[in-house]
Amino acid sequence: MYSTDIDQSKVESFMKKVSQDTSGLAVTVMAALGDRLGLFKDLATNGPTISPNFATRTGINQHYAKEWLAGMTSAGYLKYDPSSKMFRLPLEHRPVLSREEGPYFIGGTHQMILGMLTIVEHLEDAFRSGKGIPMEAYGANTWEGMERDMIGLYKAKLLQEWIPAMPEVQRMLERGVHVADIGCGTGRILIMLAQAFPKSRFFGIDIFQPLIERARSNAETAGVSDLIRYEVRDASLGLPDRFDLITTFDVMHETNPLQMLRVIRKSLKPRGRYVCLDVKCAEALEDNINPLAALRYGFSLLFCMSTALANGGEAQGTMGLPEEKMKQLCFEAGFSNIRAVPLEKSNHNLYEAS
Repeated sequence: MYSTDIDQSKVESFMKKVSQDTSGLAVTVMAALGDRLGLFKDLATNGPTISPNFATRTGINQHYAKEWLAGMTSAGYLKYDPSSKMFRLPLEHRPVLSREEGPYFIGGTHQMILGMLTIVEHLEDAFRSGKGIPMEAYGANTWEGMERDMIGLYKAKLLQEWIPAMPEVQRMLERGVHVADIGCGTGRILIMLAQAFPKSRFFGIDIFQPLIERARSNAETAGVSDLIRYEVRDASLGLPDRFDLITTFDVMHETNPLQMLRVIRKSLKPRGRYVCLDVKCAEALEDNINPLAALRYGFSLLFCMSTALANGGEAQGTMGLPEEKMKQLCFEAGFSNIRAVPLEKSNHNLYEAS
């Protein structure tokens, strides 16, 4: 029953917020299509244009070109001059929308969301059954988007900030050590490490065969396949060797963390090191109320928690490993030292443990 005591202004205010959030999804889909079709890159490269010329030079239908340009202008992604009827992509928007593999590029995130939306029916069933969603249920947009989503951050931070912030790790890599990366995905991090530290040898592990196949191809293309070996393996069940350095980048929250950390501790050589990058979040829900956290809870349902459950992991969720919990689990797993590496303006935590 509709209450007469309800504050109508608050209803209208909340309705406005929900409308904005819903608009954001529509804008994301339009932006993802713009990325997939190269529309932002065309505007960045070829400059301002009127709608008919834009359709011609991008090879898309004029009706769709007109509607897309209007939608992106309405959302504030593009600028429009009524007198000349020209559309342009502002200079300040280009690093975000068109500069592939840059630190601000969002196209991979948009593509990943486009792919993840295709499993919503699976997710509805999972809500009822409690089961996970197998990785095989996700299409190419999810995996290609995921690779494109993080590579800009890795290129900007891995060798320039993260490794130098761990001097002993850097010395190990420089003199040449045996390195394992668990959850290596398409192998881009190992490729960067192999190129920078050719005296070391690298072993990439992932549970999903198609990602390992892509990683092998990427290593071959980069000319470092002689330095990197890849294997399909559930690392939580054990590693085939002992290593000087073991890394996990943005994957620990998708596992059974304590079990995985125990495997890692057991698989390190004496004086070995473990390096972990994971999502920066707070312990209490009330401290995670912001747009980025909401996006990550969405990713958790659409991928991280759901695939973890399908692979036998715990339901940690994307926001499931705040710093204090991560440190506690490391000590329980047998590590005697763990530190959070200081990072500037980061949405991730970086840990070094021994």
